[in-house]
Amino acid sequence: MHVEASLYQRRRHPRSDELDGIPWLALLLPSERERAVEELRVGDAQAGDYVCRVGRPVTYWFGVVEGLLKMSSDSADGQTMTFTGVPPGGWFGEGTALKREVYRYNIQALRRSVVAGIPVDTFHWLLDHSIGFNRFVMNQLNERLGQFIAAREIDRMNTPELRVARNLASLFNPVLYPGVGEVLRITQQELAYLVGLSRQRVNEALAALQARELIRVEYGGLRVLNLAGLRSSEF
Repeated sequence: MHVEASLYQRRRHPRSDELDGIPWLALLLPSERERAVEELRVGDAQAGDYVCRVGRPVTYWFGVVEGLLKMSSDSADGQTMTFTGVPPGGWFGEGTALKREVYRYNIQALRRSVVAGIPVDTFHWLLDHSIGFNRFVMNQLNERLGQFIAAREIDRMNTPELRVARNLASLFNPVLYPGVGEVLRITQQELAYLVGLSRQRVNEALAALQARELIRVEYGGLRVLNLAGLRSSEF
């Protein structure tokens, strides 16, 4: 597993409750699931740990069981561009795994997280043998394309409320992140990192979204009240 040594050293077999948080396992036939579970490993990532780095060859396909990751890249002038957050239930890098390429982005833990992975050879074996797994990966690729098209539009938005609303909507995507449900465990500082705004601006935007009854700010997280409104409201 070509990730930071500290995370690699913390790899272990997943517990049964952690297996329950992996959405595609339920789509496999018994023999397929048996092989997948045998090959699955999880790592306990600390805040700041890198799961993937630009230029490293892909050896595993990863997903988030618990916690929050961010996907980003660094420009030539040293600026960091954040593409998206990856909350619980999210699996990522299927395009890189399909082509067996090097990573073109960094994946870093924003907080303590449990990250799962299967070897890229097992990923390809499942593609060759499992119809359910193929459908899952195909849906992932389709949703991911829509997500990144939306991200380009968000980058051009100047209104903080709009940027926060659209970013939150993407984090509540039920296809890409089925483990989130109605409540996203995220701090305002973590959201500020993902959105690319100051914490103060994010706080003001969240207050505006809550006033519109689109979300409710709760202890340790956010509850979505109107996902369609987050996706379509104008400010």
